[in-house]
Amino acid sequence: MQPDNRLEQFFAGRIPFKRIAAYAYFLKGGSIQNIIHELKYNRNPEIGVFIGKLCGENIKDSDFASSIDLLIPVPLHPKREKQRGYNQSLEICKGISEITQIPIDSGTLTRTVNNQSQTKNSRFDRWKNVEDIFTLTNIESFQNKHILLVDDVITTGSTLESCAKEILKSEGVKISIFAVGTAN
Repeated sequence: MQPDNRLEQFFAGRIPFKRIAAYAYFLKGGSIQNIIHELKYNRNPEIGVFIGKLCGENIKDSDFASSIDLLIPVPLHPKREKQRGYNQSLEICKGISEITQIPIDSGTLTRTVNNQSQTKNSRFDRWKNVEDIFTLTNIESFQNKHILLVDDVITTGSTLESCAKEILKSEGVKISIFAVGTAN
């Protein structure tokens, strides 16, 4: 949870943020890749809660989480969530919340476009694929709050950047970002 870490440097100038961190590096064939794959594709939401608890233990006593008001999972489109049976980012938030006691808001930021999977897209295609696909159901919900946007893996950061741009429509909101894994 070091300030000015590689992720913070990676996002610098792209979106205004307070802090950004990840629990582990995402290496091809590594354990985090296997855990995330199991969580996303093998109908195993308990893994999300478990890894969320590990992450929560990691951040609970740090200055990283001390001023967070709400956990916000990166939303899935309702069709994708129904197909998968759950939102993996929400499952991670449940584990983090259980340890940190920070409440979750999984209804204010929504995904309005059911876009294709990004796993094989280039950086530019990922950015175009998530442009304007999120919306706020209540712009006042995040007003003057410090939110922690939570995702499973950061690759190009385009999804998180798109979420953040929408969240920043709330007056006085501060954004921090946390992911289980990062490829950066």
